[in-house]
Amino acid sequence: MDKEMYEKGLAIRRDVLGKEFVDHAISSADDFNRPLQELVTQYCWGEIWGRPGLDRKTRSMLNLAMISALNRPHEVKMHVKGAIHNGLTKDQIMEVLLQVAIYCGVPAAVDSFRIAREAFKEMGI
Repeated sequence: MDKEMYEKGLAIRRDVLGKEFVDHAISSADDFNRPLQELVTQYCWGEIWGRPGLDRKTRSMLNLAMISALNRPHEVKMHVKGAIHNGLTKDQIMEVLLQVAIYCGVPAAVDSFRIAREAFKEMGI
């Protein structure tokens, strides 16, 4: 593991998803899933989210679209909250999910809209 890139990823991950959420994911890792937590932190958050080519709002929009297309509800909720932290508005998230409906299918968008509403409610927005 590249410790420097891991630490960079950990900082970005905490900033986007919230310190409490990330610290729980890391601290509750065991011998089975710790390697996955390390991989996600170093590569997803350090190597990719840490690149200068796209801002965090754009990365959030892309993630929401891709994760919605893949029908991964837990990840959708987490990334809706992250998108809000990255400065997206509810209206911008709605537009992303409408785009999903056209290019990835209405069922994927319906699920993601439902999950986004749950996330907004949990966040008090």
